[in-house]
Amino acid sequence: MNVTFGGDKVTLVGEQVKVGEMAPEFKAVNLNLSEFNSKELEGKVVVYSVVPSIDTGVCSIQTKFFNEEASKLGDDVAIVTVSVDLPFAQKRFCAVEGIESAIVVSDYRDHEFGKKYGFLIDELKLLSRGIVIVDRDGKISYVEYVEEVTHEVNFDKALEELKKLI
Repeated sequence: MNVTFGGDKVTLVGEQVKVGEMAPEFKAVNLNLSEFNSKELEGKVVVYSVVPSIDTGVCSIQTKFFNEEASKLGDDVAIVTVSVDLPFAQKRFCAVEGIESAIVVSDYRDHEFGKKYGFLIDELKLLSRGIVIVDRDGKISYVEYVEEVTHEVNFDKALEELKKLI
């Protein structure tokens, strides 16, 4: 798949995940600088909302949208926003925007999520934009890699696929 950022072709590092595969386990960094381990979410339906930087307009919209949805979905669904923003910037953003229902993690340290899920943009060391939904058994049930990183994800399709699992 060809992905562009502002119209310029970029290279995604790692293998893009596919529906039906087991979701790779990964570690990232929580807002309080503690370790986040995706394994902690086993048994839940998980939506990974992947954004380049929460400080941009489209990323902000995506993060706020999924935070709002998270507040409606109950405890057996986890919404996780992943970016490479530093946890300090993420924490400030969450405080200003009232992000309380979604989990926000940083992939800045090892880019483990970006590499294992095929979202890391080699040229920029940012994550591409997309959605990955994982079912309760740890299988990927929906994936969207947005072809032009500055465009929005398909919110309606992601919610439709999520609701099939809950």
